[in-house]
Amino acid sequence: MKTIKPFILSAFTASVILGCGGTASILSTPVENIDNTPLKVSELTENEKHTWGHLDLVKDTIPGMSVDKAYKEIIKTKKGKTVIVAVIDSGIDIDHEDLDGVVWTNKKEVPNNGKDDDKNGYIDDVHGWNFLGDGYNEQLEYVRILAKGDTSNPEYDRAKAEYDKEYEKYVSYKTNYEQFLQQITGADKAIKAHLKKDSYTIDDVNSIKTEDKDLQQSVSIVKYVYSLDMESVDAMTEELKKGLEQFTDRLNYNLNKDLKGRLTGDNPDDMSNKYYGNGNVKPVKKSESHGTHVAGIIAAERNNGKGVNGVANNVKIMSIRAVPNGDEYDKDIALAIRYAVDNGASIINGSFGKYYSPHSDWVRDAIAYAGKNDVLFVNAAGNEGQDLDVKDCYPNDAVGIGPEVSDTFITVGALEPKYGADMIAGFSNYGKVNVDVFAPGAKVYSTTPENEYDTKGGTSMAAPGVAGVAALIRSYYPKLKASQVKQILMDSGLAVKTKVIVGGNAENVKPFGDLIKSSKMVNAYNALIMADRMSR
Repeated sequence: MKTIKPFILSAFTASVILGCGGTASILSTPVENIDNTPLKVSELTENEKHTWGHLDLVKDTIPGMSVDKAYKEIIKTKKGKTVIVAVIDSGIDIDHEDLDGVVWTNKKEVPNNGKDDDKNGYIDDVHGWNFLGDGYNEQLEYVRILAKGDTSNPEYDRAKAEYDKEYEKYVSYKTNYEQFLQQITGADKAIKAHLKKDSYTIDDVNSIKTEDKDLQQSVSIVKYVYSLDMESVDAMTEELKKGLEQFTDRLNYNLNKDLKGRLTGDNPDDMSNKYYGNGNVKPVKKSESHGTHVAGIIAAERNNGKGVNGVANNVKIMSIRAVPNGDEYDKDIALAIRYAVDNGASIINGSFGKYYSPHSDWVRDAIAYAGKNDVLFVNAAGNEGQDLDVKDCYPNDAVGIGPEVSDTFITVGALEPKYGADMIAGFSNYGKVNVDVFAPGAKVYSTTPENEYDTKGGTSMAAPGVAGVAALIRSYYPKLKASQVKQILMDSGLAVKTKVIVGGNAENVKPFGDLIKSSKMVNAYNALIMADRMSR
């Protein structure tokens, strides 16, 4: 679920820019930070930043999932069963140095022979399936509603109001970023000329004494950049350029009512044609990195001396490309879920979502199908700081707060790497009925295309962490059903009693337990202990 968040600029910008086993005991609720363990006040080390989701609240005072502790004290040298985890997402770089050993291969399919060897309807689906074909850029769902021009659609007026608001907002963002980029570029050039240096520090800037009004303005602008915790003007420039690229994409593609993004030749409103796309599951461009990042969180090769460790060992990642740069189509998601189930996945990770879904019944039927076939679906809650008991978000396994069609669908919100009032990521959706657990999701380091690594944040990063824990349970305790795995994930976590800030609004403070069904954050160590007990 991808959301564009503008860089926060302070009131200064009014004058400058105008305008997402066994016998061990389960930890009790960490009242007062687990028996008075002091809150972590020091900055995270580089290693902690890269691994915080695997750390332990008691030992490290960071609200991770105790993954390292689980490997050290429970898994040790145990042999597990290989688990197939389907990642329904953007393309995945299956050649990545940290993923190439954990890629699922369809052994019934002969690569690149142009035949459907396993008779499943998909030709050369060696590592999964690509329901997008060569497509990448897409509209948002409410833009598609407007583009069809059907004013009788009950969602049309809501879509129109949202479109008008969003289009104006992103035009404003783009204008502000362009203006600020122009100004800091000019200021940077003026400072360098004055100092006669190609690079400088904040101390250099502070040392400038001048009566020149233009240079004074340049100094003020550069000082402001440093006040934003930026290492340099170059770093700020890079942030602004990234933002401009996102805003331009949003306007040119996601909010473009004339865009014809679908290239597969099928009708997305007709489910009769199920076999379209191709077997190329890789990204179409390097910036299509979301799926690769998600896959790494779940299963990046452990202890290979490279990059990162995934949560789970004994995993094969089935790549299903169905999430474009824009909103996914319900048809693609419904078919992707069924593909995963029919081809052996026991866990599906769904780090995507939207707030309009014209064929939500197709997806709900597929979720029910997964449940009936003992497949766990791990769903990202979304990144708009919304209460999902009030606002509908898709996919889901129920209509509103009504009865669920599956007992194997679990929705995950995102945590920050700090325990206490600020532990809920400000962007994370929540809901006492419709969100089940929280897990590390902000500032997560993982794989990105072409053997690179990066830090990303979102409930998109929290869901695969939970999918990884689920994979550990299904690997070492394979007799447990998907519904039992869901219950373990919800019941074995750490029950947080502290009050937390909701939706990033410091004036909205609620008990952690009021935001999710389980009142808990996922804990791998405890989950394996409970799985061991339940399996007996």
